[in-house]
Amino acid sequence: MGRRLLPLLLIGLALLSAGCNEAPQLAQGQPVPEFTLPRLGGEPLPLAATRGQVVAVRFWADWCPYCAPEMRDIEPIYQRYRDQGLTILAINVRQDRATAQAFIDSLHISYDVLLDESGEVARRYGVMGLPITFFLDRQGRLHNRILGESTPAVFERVVQELIAPADPAQAPAPPATPQMSDPHER
Repeated sequence: MGRRLLPLLLIGLALLSAGCNEAPQLAQGQPVPEFTLPRLGGEPLPLAATRGQVVAVRFWADWCPYCAPEMRDIEPIYQRYRDQGLTILAINVRQDRATAQAFIDSLHISYDVLLDESGEVARRYGVMGLPITFFLDRQGRLHNRILGESTPAVFERVVQELIAPADPAQAPAPPATPQMSDPHER
């Protein structure tokens, strides 16, 4: 009996441990993990300080082929919407300050650049590839994410969805839902 149970026990343990290394999956509409990371200049920035803002949390590294052009391309979007409450947090993953600074110097961007030298925040967000952008609503809940290469138009569209008036009474009415018709009626 013991010989038959051992293989089943080993299979069961293997299945249980397989899920232990999976990255967390952030759910749309749910709060995202809080963090405090240093800016390139050294001063810490807690995510909680952005509450009330629409936040794009963008993970990047200098070896990522899409990161530089996309980071440059979203600067004009940031300039257009920052006075309406857009904050962009560009989080460098697992690189030192000097490497990140050299990369950023060539981009001429004005939004915040943060350092996640240990990669801990990226792990807590389930980052498996770069670039990835998480869009947070004004309450710090996940609204959307873009994994991989994207266009400025897609980025701006998501920002526009979130830059609604903070007062729900001022928000535009949702579009009317078209009525479904019965294909058998004539």
